[in-house]
Amino acid sequence: MQRQVKHYPKNCLLTVMDRYSAVVRNMEQVVMIPSLLRDMQLNVHGHQAKDEAPNLYNYFTMLKAIRVDVDHGLLPREEWWSKVAGGRAHEAEAEAAETEEDEEEGFLGQLDLEAQFHLHFSSLHHILTHLTLKAEEVTRKYQEIMEQAM
Repeated sequence: MQRQVKHYPKNCLLTVMDRYSAVVRNMEQVVMIPSLLRDMQLNVHGHQAKDEAPNLYNYFTMLKAIRVDVDHGLLPREEWWSKVAGGRAHEAEAEAAETEEDEEEGFLGQLDLEAQFHLHFSSLHHILTHLTLKAEEVTRKYQEIMEQAM
């Protein structure tokens, strides 16, 4: 089945989201043995990453999980909490989340909604662009590993 190609302006959020999904799908197709990425660190601007930095396998799994959210939307907050907490979300956590939400709504209500939108929109655009570059890097590193193995 062929996917319909959508044409949006270059800096459109939908373009960035489509590009991210396509790059991560390509990464998933190229990386046939994800376990090879476990001990590999991502290079940061030509320098080796710090020891506590996530390995390429962690990036691989994170990028795949984010792609699912980008492609299918977010889980409702309760489902997300139960998934993160392994089904053991405590009442104290729920109350803290509600209190935080109330405080956030009060603060955000004071700000200009258009300014909030632009802040979050530009942040999301930047983050997706950064994650796309990470997915390309994971794919490139995996290809290098496979070339060395041959």
